[in-house]
Amino acid sequence: MKKLTKHGNSLALVIERPILDLLKLDANTPLEISTDGDILIVKPHRSRKANKKVKEALAWVNDHYGNALQRLAE
Repeated sequence: MKKLTKHGNSLALVIERPILDLLKLDANTPLEISTDGDILIVKPHRSRKANKKVKEALAWVNDHYGNALQRLAE
């Protein structure tokens, strides 16, 4: 369990080094913060180039393995 830490007029969430290393985050990593009204979601900001690469990879996997993945899902 974590608690927020006072940081000036704000509160901060301290993330331990092993988690930062696992997620490949550092002080210069831009983050996106959102919520569904119940949970806080913090994720690295992906550039359009990175999003394009992910979409291309997903399309390749779907082209090559889509039928097998669909059968597994059923």
